[in-house]
Amino acid sequence: MGKGPTIRLGTIIDQFHLEVLYGPEGYRDRQISIQDVNRPGLQMTGYFDYFDRERMQLLGLVEWSYLQERTAEERMERFDQLFSYHTPAVIIARGLEPYPECMESAKKYDQVLLRTKENTADFMSTLIAYLRVALSPTITRHGVLVEVYGEGVLLMGESGVGKSETAIELIKRGHRLIADDAVEIRRGFNNRLVGTAPELIRHYMELRGIGVVDVRRLFGMSAVKFETNIDMLVKLENWQDGAMYDRLGADEFFTEMMGVQLPTLTIPVKPGRNLAVILEVAAMNNRNKKMGHNAALEFTRQIDAHIDGQLSSDR
Repeated sequence: MGKGPTIRLGTIIDQFHLEVLYGPEGYRDRQISIQDVNRPGLQMTGYFDYFDRERMQLLGLVEWSYLQERTAEERMERFDQLFSYHTPAVIIARGLEPYPECMESAKKYDQVLLRTKENTADFMSTLIAYLRVALSPTITRHGVLVEVYGEGVLLMGESGVGKSETAIELIKRGHRLIADDAVEIRRGFNNRLVGTAPELIRHYMELRGIGVVDVRRLFGMSAVKFETNIDMLVKLENWQDGAMYDRLGADEFFTEMMGVQLPTLTIPVKPGRNLAVILEVAAMNNRNKKMGHNAALEFTRQIDAHIDGQLSSDR
């Protein structure tokens, strides 16, 4: 198998409730590393050039109808050719009954043979979508991920700057926690970043002076979420006198993460600032920008128009 993320075949079998027609010893621990699935129509005719043996194979009604017109010897030859490549698994769709030659060849080559009752095209598209998510490259970043008004906000900053305290205030205000301390990030559909928590620490949060708390038990199921798209990055840093902070917001800043440009804000932290309210406004403003309304640019245009009007009246 290729390098990179993998998923156990047993996980796929359980996820899609696949029937095991034949499974050699250790078949559930076979690792899948390819996001695509192949329908071996050409292979059933004997053409194996450019055949990717690392893909799972899906046989549907078209392949089955073609094989029905062949003799038993020809079917045996086709299955022997296909199964000799030892692909991760061969899946029969539509609940079709396997040919005797198929079962015999599967046992001969220790080929995993599975079956689903689902329509071939529907099952294939669902399986590929699942594999693309499960096998997406993943990175882990230190931070807190919350969902605020439907916007995924990733909070980052030095330890002790107040990320978890801000998140707990947001949770009290009705927003949801996805991950605290460690955020697993993968690249999903349409170049969107998706964040979740490592399973071991999911729904837990560390608050200095209190310790570890279970957010789900304290605030209920509505206070947590398994995963969310990451729509913006907020960097929290201690207020520095003399530092220049953006007061207008006309300039947009981005951070590249896994090849995706993520809108980024830097928010200074000091006593008296209500960070939860600031983040609520930031999330709503980010949504407005995505919908085509940029308050900072509109304000700038109004100022420019006002200045132009003053200059014209003075002439």
